[in-house]
Amino acid sequence: MASPNSSFTDIVTTTLQGYSGELADNITNHNALLRQIERKGNGNVATGRSIVQELEYAENGTVNWYTGAEALDISGSETFTAAEFAYKQLAGNVVITGLEEIQNSGREAVHNLLKSRIRNLEKSLKNTVATALYADGTGSSGKEFGGLQLLVADTNTNTVGGISGSTYSWWRNYVYDFSTNSVTASATTIQNAMNTAHINVIRGADKPDICVAGQTYYLYYLNSLQVNQRFSDDKGAGAGFTNITFMGNLPVVYDDQCNATRMYMLNTDYLFVRKAKGRWMKPAGDKASVNQDAMVMPMYLAGNMTVSNRERQAVICA
Repeated sequence: MASPNSSFTDIVTTTLQGYSGELADNITNHNALLRQIERKGNGNVATGRSIVQELEYAENGTVNWYTGAEALDISGSETFTAAEFAYKQLAGNVVITGLEEIQNSGREAVHNLLKSRIRNLEKSLKNTVATALYADGTGSSGKEFGGLQLLVADTNTNTVGGISGSTYSWWRNYVYDFSTNSVTASATTIQNAMNTAHINVIRGADKPDICVAGQTYYLYYLNSLQVNQRFSDDKGAGAGFTNITFMGNLPVVYDDQCNATRMYMLNTDYLFVRKAKGRWMKPAGDKASVNQDAMVMPMYLAGNMTVSNRERQAVICA
């Protein structure tokens, strides 16, 4: 049954709608990786039955040197394909009981009540989304985002977006595994691992723009530097977050949601957070509880994390 106080319901609905944009911005700004993806314009809207990510996997085979009137190659070139990702859905609710409705009459009182509830919802959504960025897509019975553990995997022959890395070598991220290289991860070995990963994902001017690390590997890199080498990025991808730079301009950002013994070297030109149209931090209308004196206002999020070029991404692990 809908709330008998239509004025109260209207205030709640309007307030939540007003906060939805702020919630979305705050969740983005809470995480350096998500913010960098948004800065690159890769928070694209997704529509349709699934999220389709177009991939450029080969060069145009008709590009050849020629002399005079030599016949030119006009054959077709298969250079594009697409990866397909499922939508993942997340929801949170603002719940107001009938007693609270009685106790909070007037627009100002309702706003004050909602402010605390929305901030709590925001904190929960921030942490859930931040965790999902590093997930492998199997959490919550497969309902969670397919994050970096899937897209930039320790075992790079996995299947991502319906395309097998085992079958197609161009669909594999670079992996520097300390164990495979018979090296013990430490402050004295982390820079060589980073150098090796970096050189393997560069193609001309196309190179990583952010590096995110868990506690152990971040501290290894921090401790490997002399005090006068510890420069931070205060204008680019690392601004506002705990970070130091690598090779002068690549921000290495500490993220407590990242596995302690992982470091990801990423080119976010090819990483996306695809948002379902009309379902990214959008409030729904009020819903009456069937067995409680309460009004429930859901906030929805739907989409997934995708990648269009795995070869330009690297993970350092053990």
